[in-house]
Amino acid sequence: MLQPLAIPSTTRHLIPSSDRQHRFRPGFLAVAAVLILPLPTAESLAAEQFSTPNIVILLADDMGYGDVQALNPHSSVPTPNLNALAKSGMTFTDAHSPSAVCTPTRYAILTGRYCWRSKLKRGVLNGYSAPLIESHRPTIASMLKKQDYVTGIIGKWHLGLGFVRPQPSEEMDFTRPLTHGPNNLGFDYSYIIPASLDFPPYVYLEDGKVTEAATTLQTAQKFPAFLRKGPRSEKLIMHECLDDLTDRSVEFIKDQAATDKPFFLYFPLTAPHKPVLPHPRFEGKTQLGPYGDFVVQVDDTVGRVMRALQEANVDKNTLVIYSSDNGSFMARRDAQPDHVESSDVQAYRPEHHTANGALRGTKADVWEAGHRVPFFARWPGNIAEQTTCDQTICLVDLLATFAEITGVTQPVMAQDSYSFFPLLKGDATHNRPPVINHSAAGMFAIRAGQWKLVLGNGSGGRERPAGKSFKKPYQLFNLSDDLGESINVIEQHPSISSRLEQQCLEIIGNDR
Repeated sequence: MLQPLAIPSTTRHLIPSSDRQHRFRPGFLAVAAVLILPLPTAESLAAEQFSTPNIVILLADDMGYGDVQALNPHSSVPTPNLNALAKSGMTFTDAHSPSAVCTPTRYAILTGRYCWRSKLKRGVLNGYSAPLIESHRPTIASMLKKQDYVTGIIGKWHLGLGFVRPQPSEEMDFTRPLTHGPNNLGFDYSYIIPASLDFPPYVYLEDGKVTEAATTLQTAQKFPAFLRKGPRSEKLIMHECLDDLTDRSVEFIKDQAATDKPFFLYFPLTAPHKPVLPHPRFEGKTQLGPYGDFVVQVDDTVGRVMRALQEANVDKNTLVIYSSDNGSFMARRDAQPDHVESSDVQAYRPEHHTANGALRGTKADVWEAGHRVPFFARWPGNIAEQTTCDQTICLVDLLATFAEITGVTQPVMAQDSYSFFPLLKGDATHNRPPVINHSAAGMFAIRAGQWKLVLGNGSGGRERPAGKSFKKPYQLFNLSDDLGESINVIEQHPSISSRLEQQCLEIIGNDR
């Protein structure tokens, strides 16, 4: 039987630089702001004791629960900056992404709404896909913008963009501004790549415009340098991309710190997702090959952002959230990761490191490895240091949490988001309704307390058997003593299974 992941000993309280001279364009800060204040409630009054913080979301791409030493003492990847972030705030040991793949998670984070309610019911978008988030839908950015925040996104978008195609039979015209993108959804500033770094077109877009024409044809490459064939701008160099985005993020922090407005920075990283191409200065930092070295670069990126906050003298009034959009694609040693030839597997299955720790499955699965993710929250003076929380939360809850912290009314359309602000303050109780887990192929599971019911007969992803959604026999697990999901106890607890099934169907069928 797989053993549960080690819980840090702090579980007592709740178990308690670039040479680029880029500058943002004039008028960027001239954003009309409308302050919306709700009627006073017990919750909003409690929030008033906190000053309005800057907010930074650092979202890794495909980082596993077991990659971070603060969560997995057996991890052989050095993660000093993430360890320090965990130590300086609160570690959540039962945090989940809304999906086991990236596009749906990003949709849910920004909108406070599960992606399976949208037109995307399974899978992910590509770099050319049409926009997934409707123009009228509120987002974290548009909500905070009404609270006089300056809002920025720098990093991977992967939610579809309004590229212009003059005629249906013609190629997309990358010289024309986007008709829909982050700037249409509440972001004052955007500097993005369209999707994952393995999806063309390989271009940077700043405020809806391609920064440099795609004049190079990127050839397809196999894992670990997994790339699809497509157009690329010469200045977008794969192993330099994460550094480029970090430079921009550091500059954004520096520029906003010089103003009198709070800021929101959403920084979705490009790593350690494929292509597994760490910058050369990180090569050989681990004995685990490119994947381990790439995780080290992610940790370094976190350190650079934290230092930028400190140097700008805004770290004490900044809420920093670090997490991942789903689990790692690196499977356990008894399975093979996606796109890896059998001859390559040993180099990416080191003896003393499993990216998802003791969790079953991999990215894309409805199993815990697909969606249980690292989650750290830091806000000096407001979130107690070295605390750990074992309550179940989901990344879809970020919108509601930020709404409560900033005293704004939560948008009605963000129906799946529930604030965990009380947990950040140290309250041990959290009355969140069940969390819905969702796989790449559309398999549903419901999580309530110690119980998890999978409404299907497989992983719904990459682990075999993949199974089919809503095909019985279903699978019930008691995660309190079987975190590895090795024993299906559905026959021993039919009433619990029936109750969870009914709850899941009601959540799927209802707005709330």
